[in-house]
Amino acid sequence: MKEADLLPSEQHAFDGLPKLDAATLHERRQTVFLVFSGFFLGTLAMLNILGITRFIDLSFQIPGTDLTIPMPLAVGVLPYPITFLCTDFLSELYGRHRANQVVWVGLALNLWVMLILWIGGELPGFELTEAPTEGVFFEVRRLAFGAVTASMIAYLAAQFIDVQLFHFWKQLTDGRHLWLRNNGSTLISQLVDTVAVILITHFFARALPINSAESLWPQLVTFIAAGYTFKLTVALVDTLPFYIGVKHLGRYLRIHPVHGTRG
Repeated sequence: MKEADLLPSEQHAFDGLPKLDAATLHERRQTVFLVFSGFFLGTLAMLNILGITRFIDLSFQIPGTDLTIPMPLAVGVLPYPITFLCTDFLSELYGRHRANQVVWVGLALNLWVMLILWIGGELPGFELTEAPTEGVFFEVRRLAFGAVTASMIAYLAAQFIDVQLFHFWKQLTDGRHLWLRNNGSTLISQLVDTVAVILITHFFARALPINSAESLWPQLVTFIAAGYTFKLTVALVDTLPFYIGVKHLGRYLRIHPVHGTRG
């Protein structure tokens, strides 16, 4: 879309900015798209490797009380909210179709990582132990395989829900209330993601650190609550950066925040 293609109602959004030729505009839009896509896809690849290799304890005590809130988190959860922020930026600036394209590429990337891990484990190696399937690589491979089904199912469901809800709220509010579509889409989609990944990881992969001496469901609920609380907090915190980013990137890319790119 060239600047001349802007609707009259959109022209005022770029008053005072220098005119850009089509080549410069295209270069800017492609570069920003690659940056957000790169962070999104790079985070997914990292999650497949690190995922549940370690659980960290972020439990905290409520000041003035003896009540401790348990917060067990898989290390892979730490950067995961960034993927939803990236798809929100892509949805806002480039539209639903481009955002969904990146989600599908993410699925293909998940499968590619698993293929390399499988091939790496099947080929002969130089293991110095009597058991050829022991060592760091095979432990990471086992954990990655154990969680991949959960992560892919949860990933597809959550990311598509995020994109669809984002555009549902955008159409419903006629492009207003950016905070609503940013938080509303992310919070619901991450609830779906958290519940799915915890339940599938346990019942299908048996990869959660469950204490067999204690009741199962309270432990699963704790994992779900901890993961969702962390994602909820990050989603609320990133509202301001999202507002600022959309405003400045919209002007930098000459993309009206209500309509996004149309060509």
